Amino acid sequence: MSRPLPPSDQLPYALYTAEQVRALDRAAIACGIPGTELMERAGQAAYGLLRERWPEARQITLLCGAGNNGGDGYVLARLARSDGLNARVLQLGDVERLGPDARTKLEAWLAMGGALEPFRELPRRSDVIVDALLGIGLERPLEGDWARLVQAANAQRAPVLAVDIPTGLHADTGRVLGVAIRASATISFIGLKQGLFTGAGPDRCGDIHFGGLAVPAVIYAGEILSARRLDWKKASGLVEPRRRDAHKGDFGHVLVVGGAPGFSGAARLAGEGALRAGAGLVSVATHPAHATHLNAGRPELMVRGLTDPEDLSPLLARATVVAIGPGLGRDPWGLCLLERVLTEDKPLVLDADALNCLAQTRIRREDWVLTPHPGEAARLLGCTTAEAQADRFATLRQLRGRYGGTVVLKGAGTLILGPSHRPPGVCSQGNPGMASGGSGDVLTGIIAALLAQGLAVEDAAEAAVCLHAAAGDAAAGDGEQGMLASDLITALRPTLNALGVRP
Repeated sequence: MSRPLPPSDQLPYALYTAEQVRALDRAAIACGIPGTELMERAGQAAYGLLRERWPEARQITLLCGAGNNGGDGYVLARLARSDGLNARVLQLGDVERLGPDARTKLEAWLAMGGALEPFRELPRRSDVIVDALLGIGLERPLEGDWARLVQAANAQRAPVLAVDIPTGLHADTGRVLGVAIRASATISFIGLKQGLFTGAGPDRCGDIHFGGLAVPAVIYAGEILSARRLDWKKASGLVEPRRRDAHKGDFGHVLVVGGAPGFSGAARLAGEGALRAGAGLVSVATHPAHATHLNAGRPELMVRGLTDPEDLSPLLARATVVAIGPGLGRDPWGLCLLERVLTEDKPLVLDADALNCLAQTRIRREDWVLTPHPGEAARLLGCTTAEAQADRFATLRQLRGRYGGTVVLKGAGTLILGPSHRPPGVCSQGNPGMASGGSGDVLTGIIAALLAQGLAVEDAAEAAVCLHAAAGDAAAGDGEQGMLASDLITALRPTLNALGVRP
């Protein structure tokens, strides 16, 4: 039986590349912590998590490789056996290639009567499988016995605890190298690796935990973060409490432009998202075909049907920020509206078809937020979706370099990069229930609302992504299957007011 564990908001916010973590490890050793001691602490931390998460487990199967990751596994096996658990170690890789620290831990395991079993097949019964096969140095796809063992572990019903990183997951990019362990929980040591939180990382890692191994804080001073973990607990501080004498004009006027025939719902969701994220006023410029009923059920939206781009002029004059793209379409009606909006000197949020149209241009601005999903990112860069997903951090930087502004690369582990010198942000909240039509439209409205309330462009994007994800997690309390984008809107208000935003 699995016990609930502390939430991810107790994790550090600093993220690192694999090379940086190796440098931190070397610095800790140079500072006077022997490598064998770091390995002992890692094994103890992993074992502590195993006992906390699966207190009734008695049959532990450890998959150990021939590196330091395997050394952590030997420590865990020894501790489990000392506690009277049945710990079996399946060895893959040549133990003659073990480094001195890992060899010390192997000898301690063997000295207490433990054994190494070659991998042929997994035991029929395991309460927990421990993945201590390969660490953060993997750069090529798994093959042969390595791939077969990972596939066999994934086919078992037993939960998997990954030591430092799931075998087969790239530590820097979060992509799967051929095949990868699908863990129930992962404990990462010394520094959190950026690939754990984006791409395939969230799916393969399960619940992520951190073991600092008592490395002194001074060790980290020599490494600049490669990325920053973001969550609503921290980002909510960007949203100021409301003064008691506030009025609607203090919170900006969002103009949503979109909703071609048949797609009025996208513009409606963006508009409602902006309202629930605190915008003082929200107008929707949409196609006349459905302008008369778009705000049915939400009369707070001010709706105007447009036939000519110049009809936008009075709306643009009153707007604080413009969000364009939800349901815009790519026919002449939508293209003309986009062309008109791009002449305006106001903060912009571009989504959906606005991005698809932007891909045909070379326009660059610093006052806009671009919100592509991987397919739109691929079109913006002229590559395939698979190529865009292979290294999401590289894709993010390329988008920012080509189009300027602040880029929000949506998906599992949404990434944000703006014009400041801050490292990329990685949102560690959200869930698969949000993968439904309209969720991105709601995010567009939230970003626009926070911009309208005076947040800087990059701050607005980061806070909006985290608020959107936290609302998604709140909405998932009733289950992820069947979640709707409108469920996020319902959850926005309590989420926005839950963490210090209230007076």
